Amino acid sequence: MLPPAWRAAAMTMLVFTAVLYLAEVVDVASGNRLDAEGAIQPHSVDGLLGILTAPLLHSGWAHLIGNTVPFLVFGFLAMAGGFVQWFMVTATVWVASGLGVWLFSTNATIGVSGVIFGWFVFLLVRGFFVRSFGQIALAVALFVIYGSLLWGVLPSDPMISWQAHLFGALGGLLAGYLVGRADRPTRAVPPADPFAGGVTRRI
Repeated sequence: MLPPAWRAAAMTMLVFTAVLYLAEVVDVASGNRLDAEGAIQPHSVDGLLGILTAPLLHSGWAHLIGNTVPFLVFGFLAMAGGFVQWFMVTATVWVASGLGVWLFSTNATIGVSGVIFGWFVFLLVRGFFVRSFGQIALAVALFVIYGSLLWGVLPSDPMISWQAHLFGALGGLLAGYLVGRADRPTRAVPPADPFAGGVTRRI
């Protein structure tokens, strides 16, 4: 399913992407100072700030360009439930990915791929939790096209943070569950005791 306000969703993602490119311009101009200061530094109290800043930074243009298309596609599609829901989903995967790196990695880490993995898994599971055929169909299509990305949650290249990918994906799973729980339709269930009064239950 596409975002109902698709023009606003597309503009939001284009502006967000422009911020990433602007950050890379500033980083290059500063001699990679932003990367050094904004990375997640595992197991360091000072490094906790990197949870907020690291997804905005990349280790060069190739890194950023490689992330751009899935960032735009998944971020746009994740807005199907509206901007507020998208913001909460993004915050969940952003923090989950960053905390996973901070707790379990041994290397300084930057890049938005943890958020991308979170959005991707959210899009894969959202339809099942919400019980929406249209969103399940979208999940199947995305899995066919991008399913190989999921191998990124496993250790492989030492220069790639599988921890960011794994915990971003887990954050997306959690976000999908929470969205499904909030969006699931409710109906009134007649009480067995006529004196108990009407009860509305989630099913």
